[in-house]
This record gives sequence, structure tokens and C-alpha cells, in this order.
Amino acid sequence: MSSSVRIPTILRTYTGGESEVSASGATLAEIIEDLEANYAGIKGRILDDNGGLRRFVNVYVGNEDVRFLDNLDTPTPDGTQISVIPAVAGGC
Repeated sequence: MSSSVRIPTILRTYTGGESEVSASGATLAEIIEDLEANYAGIKGRILDDNGGLRRFVNVYVGNEDVRFLDNLDTPTPDGTQISVIPAVAGGC
């Protein structure tokens, strides 16, 4: 199963500048493993040392935040759009 993964600007150094790449897997965890196989180092920017999503990284499968679905076990059917979005904080 192939999915399209949108890559934020800050992680494009891992994808050779590509803003969108393809990855295969039946779940988000498998997608991330496929990304790592093709773009070494990217997994460490998405997952923390315990293997969970980093606190300030949001991942959407379709239009749904995976934290409200099955996290890394969220299914990724063929053709799914996945978005990796770093959280932005700031203020005055």
C-alpha cells in the first residue's frame, strides 16, 4: 500500500528538498519505518526515544490527528494522504 506523505520544511533536508514523498505500509508505524529506510534520520525527528510521537509533532492521516485515532497503529489505506506538521509555539 502506498501513501503520500507531506513533509514540513524543517524535515526536507532528509528528503532532498522534496515536500511530498511516497511511503508504503498498512499502518502509520510501517509508513514511518519505510520513510526511515528511504530517508535515513527522519524517524528520529518524528518519534521520541520511547518510540512514540514527539510531543511537538502532529501527524494527520487524511484530516484526522492520529492522537485521536490509533496513534502509530492508525491504518493507512492505499492512497492515503499523511501530513507531518511540527507544532508552532510563540507569543508576545
